[in-house]
Amino acid sequence: MGQPTTHLYEQIAESIRVRIALGELAPGEQLPTVRALAQQWGCTTSTVSRAYAMLAEEGLTTGQPGSGTHVAESPLYKAQPALHWAKLLNQAERFVLDAITQGHEPAQIQTAVSLALARWQTLQQSALPETHQPKAPDHLRFVGSHDLTIDLLAQQLREHEAALRLDLKFQGSLGGLMALARGTADFAGIHLYDQTTNSYNRPFVERILPGQRVALVTLAYRDLGLILPTGNPQHVSAITDLARPEIVWVNRQAGSGTRVWLDVQLRKHGIPAGSIKGYANEKSTHLQVAQAIEAESANAGLGIYAAAVAYGLDFVPLTQEIYQLVILEDVWQTAVCQSLFTIINAEAFKTAVRVLGGYDTTATGELFWIEP
Repeated sequence: MGQPTTHLYEQIAESIRVRIALGELAPGEQLPTVRALAQQWGCTTSTVSRAYAMLAEEGLTTGQPGSGTHVAESPLYKAQPALHWAKLLNQAERFVLDAITQGHEPAQIQTAVSLALARWQTLQQSALPETHQPKAPDHLRFVGSHDLTIDLLAQQLREHEAALRLDLKFQGSLGGLMALARGTADFAGIHLYDQTTNSYNRPFVERILPGQRVALVTLAYRDLGLILPTGNPQHVSAITDLARPEIVWVNRQAGSGTRVWLDVQLRKHGIPAGSIKGYANEKSTHLQVAQAIEAESANAGLGIYAAAVAYGLDFVPLTQEIYQLVILEDVWQTAVCQSLFTIINAEAFKTAVRVLGGYDTTATGELFWIEP
C-alpha cells in the first residue's frame, strides 16, 4: 500500500498551522492575499482558497469579503463549543467522501473515518458534567515526535503490565500538542526549540494548552545532528553545507521538533529552504531519514545519533536537545500512566536508553507541573 497523497492545498494549510502554533502569526494578524500566496507557492488561486477554507473550518482563521483573511482571535487550541466541533467533523466526513472520488485506497478511507469517530467520542466525553469521572483507561494514546525511547517504553510496559498498552502515533511535536488540545491524545512527546526564549518545550505548551495544568516529564537529553553516508564522502560538517549543489537532503515533516530546529538554523544562516535540494522530501521518523540515506536516495539528513548508529551511518553532532512527555492532569493518576512513570524512573529503562547511544539519562524521570 502506498503512502497517502498530500495535496498542495493541504501543504499550504499545514505551513500556516505551524506558523500559528509557533506564534509567528499572532491572533488577528492578516494573512497574505490569495493572489500573493498563489504566486509564492506557484499555484492557482483556487488552490490557496481551498487551503484558507480548510483553516477557516478548523477555527484557525476568519475572513469577510473585502477584509481579507486573519488569524482567529481564539485559534484551534482553545476549547470549542460542541456544535462547532460537530461542524468540523461533518467537514472531515465530506473530505473523506471527496477522497473516495480521488481514488484513495479503502484502508486509507477507513482510517480517516475511524479518526473522525474517535474525535466525536472525545467530544461527547468532554461535554459531560464536571462531576463525571470517566473510567480509568487501560491504555494511553500517544501522539508526538518520534524517538526510539518511546518504542522502548511501549515494549517495557507490555513486559511489566500485559493488560496495559500504549497506542503510538508519530505526527511530530506540534502534532502531539495539537492532538492534546483537540482531545485525541492522552500524552505527547515533544522537543520544540523556542528561539525567543532559547529554551525547549514549555513556551509551546503554554501557548497551545493555555489555562490547563499539565505535567512535563523528562525522558532524556539526546544528540541531534547530521546523518551522513558512511565515511562522509561529501565532507559535510555544518548547516551551511546544505545549500551545496551536490548535497541531496532528506527532511523531517513540518511540525516535527527536528524540522522546527532546522528552520530556525536556516533563517539564522540566511539559507533559503528552496536552495536545498530535497528539502520537500519529508519523512516522519528519524529511522526513515537514516534509511533513505542508507538506500542512497539522499546523502544528508537531520536526526538523532541512535538512528545513524542503527544503520551504520556517520553522524556530525550539532546540538543536544531535551525530549519530554506532556501529560494531561486528568490522565496523570490513571493506572497506566503511573505504571509508565515507574518504568521511566527504573534503572533498567535508563540503562536500556543509554545502550541506544547518543542519550543522556541524568535527568530522566524529572517531573514538574505547568500551572494555569
